[in-house]
Amino acid sequence: METHKFTTFFFNYALFLVVTLFSLYIGGCLASRFNRFESGILMPSEELEPGVDDDQLGTRWAVLVAGSMGYGNYRHQADVCHAYQLLRKGGIKEENIVVFMYDDIANNELNPRPGVIINHPQGDDVYAGVPKDYTGENVTTKNLYAVLLGDKNAVKGGSGKVVDSNANDRIFLYYSDHGGPGVLGMPNLPFLYAMDFIEVLKKKHAAGGYKEMIIYVEACESGSIFEGIMPTDINTYVTTASNAQESSWGTYCPGMEPPPPPEFITCLGDLYSVAWMEDSESHNLKKETIKQQYKTVKARTSNFNTYAGGSHVMEYGNASLKAEKVYLYQGFDPATVNFPPDNGHIAAPMDVVNQRDAEMLFLWQMYERSEDGSEKKTKILRQITDTIRHRRHLDSSIELIGTLLFGPKKSSSVLQSVRKPGLPLVDDWNCLKSMVRVFETHCGSLTQYGMKHMRAFANICNSGVSQASMEEASTAACSGLNAGLWHPSNQGYSA
Repeated sequence: METHKFTTFFFNYALFLVVTLFSLYIGGCLASRFNRFESGILMPSEELEPGVDDDQLGTRWAVLVAGSMGYGNYRHQADVCHAYQLLRKGGIKEENIVVFMYDDIANNELNPRPGVIINHPQGDDVYAGVPKDYTGENVTTKNLYAVLLGDKNAVKGGSGKVVDSNANDRIFLYYSDHGGPGVLGMPNLPFLYAMDFIEVLKKKHAAGGYKEMIIYVEACESGSIFEGIMPTDINTYVTTASNAQESSWGTYCPGMEPPPPPEFITCLGDLYSVAWMEDSESHNLKKETIKQQYKTVKARTSNFNTYAGGSHVMEYGNASLKAEKVYLYQGFDPATVNFPPDNGHIAAPMDVVNQRDAEMLFLWQMYERSEDGSEKKTKILRQITDTIRHRRHLDSSIELIGTLLFGPKKSSSVLQSVRKPGLPLVDDWNCLKSMVRVFETHCGSLTQYGMKHMRAFANICNSGVSQASMEEASTAACSGLNAGLWHPSNQGYSA
């Protein structure tokens, strides 16, 4: 610990420190953290909440996941890098933050600012210093599960960093990417399936691996990951960007207000994600509660209750954690000590784009900015038409399979059926995975767009359709198809 030269003015405070350190030594606790941003010895402006002592705080851990790849998905890695910088300013140690991101954005040839990532039109670089824990081929569901469980032996590649937490610690998990009913995306398939994820959380809790956990999820239909299956007795509280049936939204995109810098051709952030991070940066998190942040983020993500390009922020799990202060999970930045606990400073509606349409916006921007008659422009146009063609193929294939299985009158109502709130998406999650594999074998990869059809596969399972019948219908619907780039041998299976 650095030796401080105190003036006479600080004599009494220095004496207090000496006495405190001596008592810690006598108690065998001299190993307590001395980082002024961590729990431990605090500066006067950083006093703990009444009734909360250092032993209660434990260690703060964080897992940050960007589940996509490609420059068109810039916003997801930008979200995660921003979250990392926010937590570090809050004093969370780098050794206690695990970052998953493909890491193909900052130095991408399309990035107008090489080596820099921003998450706001006037934002600073959020990429500098972000650890490369799990990048490229190591951003997988299996590695995420191993990291959460603290299982170093199960991790494949990467830094090997895991959440080596104990029963006195708190965990903050933030995920940003595409999603679909019951699934979250990963750049390396398979998808993350809801029930598998919940089982990991249960296992971590049963092992005494944490005191409390907060989870924030940015993805389409992200509520379906927890609807009907998230326990309330594992000391975990969750908020999601959307309910079980709707899209989440990208923002700070070309042509929007506020626009990104003119040289950018892709969205810089996601509505729910920038809502919670910009809220955290503008408040004293020792005074703001989880409940206050939830209400603020809910209002902004709904575009202030208009839902004109916005979604319903949902909550699941143990709601009693909402009474706690945000700093217990995100840390405390001393620069915010005089900030109000809830200032509602952001009140303007946001321009947004559906997560699944952000890819097309990006491709169109590339096309528009290419030189007329150039080979590049022709190539991009072909990419756009191929992407649209595959999307239409996926939609029509699902529709035809439904007709073959349930008949033309019942097909639509069965495939699009939404269960009552509180019920899980599907009764048999293994059946869901099987149906996805059968479909992709014959009809090609679902892609991040096709994730929206997961409810159809779930309803096929819920209707008692056998795998043999699904095989027959998929073969008929997609016979003669040359999936090409979208064949699962190239893309991998989603399940």
